[in-house]
Amino acid sequence: MTTRKRDRHIFMEKPMSDQTADAGEGGLREEGARRGFLLKMAVLGLSSTLPGFASSGPPAGRRGGVLRVSVSQAIAKVNPFQARVIPEYLVVELLYSGLTRLSPANVAEPDLAISWSSNEKLDEWTFRLRPAIKFRDGSICRPSDVIASIKAVLDAKTGSPARQNIGPIADIVSTADDTVTFKLSTPYADLPIALSHPNAKIVPAAIIDKGMDRLARDAFGTGPFELVQFESERIVVATRNAQYYDPQRPYLDRIEVRVYPDATSEGSALMSGDIDLMSQVQPTEFARLSQAPRVNALRLASGTFSNVILGCNQKPFDDIRVRQALALTVDRKVMVDFVAEGLGTVANDTPINASYPFFSRRPDKTVDIAQAKKLLAAAGYPDGLTITLVASDVPAVRTQMAVALREMAKPAGFNIEVQTMPHATYLEQVWRKGACYIGYYSGQPTIDAMVSQLYTSTAAWNETHWNNKKFDSLIEQARGTADAAQRQQLYADAQALMRTEVPSLIPVFFDLLRAHRDYVNDFMMYPRGVLFGLDHVWLAEGAPRRA
Repeated sequence: MTTRKRDRHIFMEKPMSDQTADAGEGGLREEGARRGFLLKMAVLGLSSTLPGFASSGPPAGRRGGVLRVSVSQAIAKVNPFQARVIPEYLVVELLYSGLTRLSPANVAEPDLAISWSSNEKLDEWTFRLRPAIKFRDGSICRPSDVIASIKAVLDAKTGSPARQNIGPIADIVSTADDTVTFKLSTPYADLPIALSHPNAKIVPAAIIDKGMDRLARDAFGTGPFELVQFESERIVVATRNAQYYDPQRPYLDRIEVRVYPDATSEGSALMSGDIDLMSQVQPTEFARLSQAPRVNALRLASGTFSNVILGCNQKPFDDIRVRQALALTVDRKVMVDFVAEGLGTVANDTPINASYPFFSRRPDKTVDIAQAKKLLAAAGYPDGLTITLVASDVPAVRTQMAVALREMAKPAGFNIEVQTMPHATYLEQVWRKGACYIGYYSGQPTIDAMVSQLYTSTAAWNETHWNNKKFDSLIEQARGTADAAQRQQLYADAQALMRTEVPSLIPVFFDLLRAHRDYVNDFMMYPRGVLFGLDHVWLAEGAPRRA
């Protein structure tokens, strides 16, 4: 198991086997309470081991087998620095390791780094690497590879989603043959968690130096599996890495990731046994799968949300009154029922919920059409306002949210014209460019990681262009503060500011929905919805035998 010293700045690993087993739909509330407790302990730097959270792996004789996993989108590339959709994150996790990895309790665990510590100012962190770990090309993972990889993530030319999410790193140096030291521009308490970002994987420096074009279709990682087949639109196949640092894992011989663009046919494939695990289940399919024999439908409260991006640098959304008026038209409980099929929770225009440490609970927003009309009139639209709302067709909840908002906002004078388009077209023409469109995002392990991705002025994906200096200052102060009470207040103030100014409309959090056949064991649900932990999965009796 892992042990954590009470000093919050030190983490050391002992031989590790404890892992968190997934709780299905029936265990949702109990599992949520456990994780909430674990998150509090993680903030305090205490042990995260609890009875009932351990997984011992398969019984003797049950290693091996082939797991078929379905995804709903093509895997455009396997470049770990540039992955940006769930199917790509899933494949990258199989093939690569980071310095740390995130547990189901949102706690940083060892990956390529076996231990880490910080100075008292929290502006210098040192990580010690595992010895003699080999990349797929046969080279040994050294500090120079870590330095080259993290610098590649930080390079704007790489285009990595992790660039703004792995901390205020000023420099990275090697202080010994097995250590890497991060020197930060400002104190940062969350660095070990930040470095577990699914894009912050370690690649041989030689590959990076020669140009990263090869990473799009080939893999050179130290992960639990090795890439053997890559057909972007159809299938990706990975086999067990015999040189993985844990001699027990992975338990499977092979994983096949198969693309199913149609949700109904994907669900049918699971029910028939053509696939073993669905990486994502649409709310419209969840009830059907819940009733299917030999299928376990899984549900976990998470930070995944859809938001209505309101371009604060473009008319009419540059006027806060228009944004506030639109927010007042939304019946959030109805949104949960209609868009999430009841499989979610109410959101109040911030991307932070109870799955995060330092969440600040406030009363739910309610509908007020009269006040919405007054705000529109004060903003110069007494006769109403016509806007175009763009929705990608993947996932389907985007279009459902757009249609629901259109109907809810009509009584206040909003005439919303919903425009739907293929997801590829949306990414090319609308994402980060449009004034009003539906986004869809998984939760992050920390508040800082979430807002640094989407809502600060320097966010990697600054879609709203809110660019609020007060908000930026609150986040900057919180990330460098070790005192939990001070961080709580700073983050509470930041959430209150978002709630008031509505840089984007966030009405609902979606429960994380997945499903697998009943012979799939130790599949873990992570509140961070882009993680899967398939190196812990094993197949019981009754699993199909595949060549």
